[in-house]
Amino acid sequence: MAGLIVGLVIVVLGILIGLGRSFKIVQQYEKGIVYRFGKVLPEVRGPGLARIRPIGDRMQKVNMQIVAMAVPAQEGITRDNVSVRVDAVVYFRVVDPIKATVNVQNYMFAISQQAQTSLRSIIGQSEMDQLLAERETVNRELRRNIDEPTEEPWGIRVERVEIKDVSLPDAMKRSMSRQAEAERERRARIITADGEYQASKRLAAAASVMAKDPAALQLRLLQTVVEVAGEKNSTLVMPVPVELLRFFEKMAPGPEAPTGSTALADAEALDLGDAEVAAAEAAIAHTGTPELGAAAVPEVPEVPEVPEVPEVPEVEAAAAGGAPELPAGEGVGEGESLPSKKVNTAKR
Repeated sequence: MAGLIVGLVIVVLGILIGLGRSFKIVQQYEKGIVYRFGKVLPEVRGPGLARIRPIGDRMQKVNMQIVAMAVPAQEGITRDNVSVRVDAVVYFRVVDPIKATVNVQNYMFAISQQAQTSLRSIIGQSEMDQLLAERETVNRELRRNIDEPTEEPWGIRVERVEIKDVSLPDAMKRSMSRQAEAERERRARIITADGEYQASKRLAAAASVMAKDPAALQLRLLQTVVEVAGEKNSTLVMPVPVELLRFFEKMAPGPEAPTGSTALADAEALDLGDAEVAAAEAAIAHTGTPELGAAAVPEVPEVPEVPEVPEVPEVEAAAAGGAPELPAGEGVGEGESLPSKKVNTAKR
């Protein structure tokens, strides 16, 4: 009897375990994939109570919600050679649970790596101004780069990509701030100049109206006096009629005629020397070149003749090759020398 009771208990426990393995609860945001002896069944179980075989079947649940994944900050150099640090966030969801579980081992890690690689690629292809001002264009391009290799083979669709922050170097921030200040200063100067131009136009129109009616100018003067007197000060204003100023202007003497040294100086300044030039040209035209007469040429003195030099017989004899003989009885003593004669070789 005791053995029968034990057997019944074992059977009941087996039935309960089998029922527990046969029925699975799938949540509304999940899809169930059934593996039968290691092979995926084409039928995907929806939310609710799903029944499977207790032996040989295994169910894997896949979350179909949109996942927000933060992409770690990536450093790169833009196309205009500026070092930036960009981080982003990716929103994606599983559209095909069979591909997401069969074709890729860990689709969360795969999406993270693909997002980081695409973010680096976008940084290198874009300029700094595009990253700062054209966020929508950069986000669309980044989403396309991430979604193309993931949706078809992995069954994961990237819904949205957003760039959260773009960090710039401090030197670049200072340069951009100086540029912004210069731009605002330029706009302020343009606005001020435009206001002055419009005010000058209005003042010119007001002056034209006042010139037609002198009483208008007098009324404007009285209004100015009222404005000055309205303040609490000790300023004393003495208005002068405009007609009095015009009277003084009419009675003022005109420019005096030049007299004395001033007139002479003006005349000298206006004299360009035409009379002197004309007189010099006339004198040159009527004056002829004087001819050179006989008296004008001085006589050339005659060169005196050179007197003849008498021939020296001793020299000619020496030239013939013989030496002159001394007279008999005459000799040359010791210490005595022959008398020298000067030979004049000058010829006529």
